[in-house]
Amino acid sequence: MRKRRRSLGPAFGRLWAAYAVSAFGTRLAFDAFPMIAVLVLHAGPGKVAALAAAGAAVGAVVAVPLGPWVEFRYKRPVMITMDLVRCAALLTVPAAFAFGLLSFAQLLLVSVAVAAADIAFGAAAGACVKALVPPGDLLCANGRLESTAWTATMLGPPLGGASVGLLGPMTTVVADAVSYLLSALGIRAIPGKEPAPAARSKGLRPGDLVDGWRHILGHPVLRPLLLNTVLVNGLIMASVPLLAVLMLGRLGFAPWVYGLAFAAPCAGGLIGARLARPLVDRYGGHRVLWVSGTLRACWSTGLAFVGPGTAGLLLVMGVELALITCAGVFNPVLATRRLELTPPDRVARTLSAWSVAGKAGTAALTALWGLLAATAGLRTALALAGLLLLATPLLLPRHDREPSPAARQSA
Repeated sequence: MRKRRRSLGPAFGRLWAAYAVSAFGTRLAFDAFPMIAVLVLHAGPGKVAALAAAGAAVGAVVAVPLGPWVEFRYKRPVMITMDLVRCAALLTVPAAFAFGLLSFAQLLLVSVAVAAADIAFGAAAGACVKALVPPGDLLCANGRLESTAWTATMLGPPLGGASVGLLGPMTTVVADAVSYLLSALGIRAIPGKEPAPAARSKGLRPGDLVDGWRHILGHPVLRPLLLNTVLVNGLIMASVPLLAVLMLGRLGFAPWVYGLAFAAPCAGGLIGARLARPLVDRYGGHRVLWVSGTLRACWSTGLAFVGPGTAGLLLVMGVELALITCAGVFNPVLATRRLELTPPDRVARTLSAWSVAGKAGTAALTALWGLLAATAGLRTALALAGLLLLATPLLLPRHDREPSPAARQSA
């Protein structure tokens, strides 16, 4: 007899639908700003790299006070506001282009605004999920969100590339902006009354800015998980532009082949996210987190040996498929443990601090690895990133008190 799909209620369903719409819009517009910088503003590689790194880094700094601001407010209005901010910011780009006023500075400012709004939205969304879903269903909810993210990543960039080819580089920016508007409408339609936010005295205290980091760095499980996540994600993302230069430039892969090399393996993320809950039910969250976190660090060294032709393409796709499948298991289990280990009155600050650290770390490592590639060579930089990733499992927590698999099933 086929097992019925677990229902998480209409409120989560609306939130999930809103997330799906914005996720597909974002992945449809994947690399839209670098494309616009190159195709419309004729920017060189230095400016394109600066756009990617500076937008994320400055956005993270701008988002520092947003964590406590989100914590003490109703989360759904915050999410709607951040969606509308991202929609409005993105729409300024095609508007300026239509009047011949688009500049590199505007792209940078919009990147900063979107990055800061992303962090605030994510902090509010995490708190909203914890409020909407019973504790025993958090992993199921995070698994569905993770599956949606990987599905969007698999389908969005190829469709976005085709849209850019047919209708021009502004098409996907408009689609992304509209997706945020639809997301805001979906969140507005979530039924039920939202729980009151945590109370506090008037005014933003200096301590509010660091409460999230204080909670993470003082926790024996969250601290190593943050360090591991920042380093792993940073090294993986730092390798992406280097691999693009290697494959598109020196090895002569066509752009559509390069896109296929990264889109097709995202099916592994969907598979991994679907496996996360059964694996946790059978083996326990800590063991699954440790094993999947270790395995996701084992593959990237192979990217340093990519060659031309079909063999090189298959090597990239194999490495990415293995890495993404492991990440698809790891990510929802991590998101669930992070929510379980964080008090309700500190969720937004903790998630905001986590996102700020992640974006800042990725920006710093991307810039550093760009310099390394310029001095030591692309393959050397890719190999070093892969070797450092092999050491990252040492940062995973060795022990973690958690509910047993039987307790999870009865929750």
